[in-house]
Amino acid sequence: MQTRTLGNQQVGAIGLGLMTFDQTGVQPRQQLLDTVSAALDAGVTLFDTADAYGAGDASGAGAQGQNERLVASLLDELGVRDRVLLATKGGHVRTEDGGWDVDSSATHLKEAVDASLQRLGVEQLSLWQHHRPDPKVPYDEVIGTLKEIADSGKVAHVGLSNANPQQIRDAHAVLGDALASVQNQFSPKFRSSKPEIDVCDELGIAFLPWSPLGGLSDAKELADQHPAFAEIAADRGVSAQQVALAWELAQSPVVIPIPGAKRPSSITDSAAAADIELTADELARLDAS
Repeated sequence: MQTRTLGNQQVGAIGLGLMTFDQTGVQPRQQLLDTVSAALDAGVTLFDTADAYGAGDASGAGAQGQNERLVASLLDELGVRDRVLLATKGGHVRTEDGGWDVDSSATHLKEAVDASLQRLGVEQLSLWQHHRPDPKVPYDEVIGTLKEIADSGKVAHVGLSNANPQQIRDAHAVLGDALASVQNQFSPKFRSSKPEIDVCDELGIAFLPWSPLGGLSDAKELADQHPAFAEIAADRGVSAQQVALAWELAQSPVVIPIPGAKRPSSITDSAAAADIELTADELARLDAS
């Protein structure tokens, strides 16, 4: 697989979003192990989790940190830690009943870094990302905390998630090269993050689209709202999902989509998108679809 730059490292042009990894009975452990192996075999080396990911128990309790612990155990069982750039996030928190909240206080973010280090079993986090702005905390204060975290040596690189163009510029002005990535939603269905892609391209920061296959899972929506993706996929004999990821890769050389997958076939299909070179005419049709 072709590679792209994230901080001072090269990673596969397609990553793997781990939010849907779960082992509460829905997904057998061997299936998840096989998915990780298939991803690596296909050249996928960026794996993305977060401390807030997890299903919790029947009541939703215990979700915080659940996904991190699961992913770490899978990587250790396979013995592939050295083949993966494992990214995580902090600042999104789970409530006792499994709900979602935010906490960007300096105390919480620093504690979140320490907790992720412990759960992932590493001395330094390869990429730690601020998960979501907190309306209770001014963003310039958050940036100051991120600077302290970057300077602590506990993280190799810092990233932002769900940030707007000005927030990216403000963070870059303070963090400089320590700011390695921005993770926002971007897909055929959700295109409003194009300005953030442009800023990242300008500043040389990786852009990691989350939920990059939005709008393609429902056949009727695909046909009605994004017909060009289906048409080009049929012409090329590939999946519409592959066409979507190839279209995203073509937006800028800083784009590294991170589709979710919980089956080997899903990540293998997604990874193959890195080999698709769309023509200018195809890109124009997709942009208009």
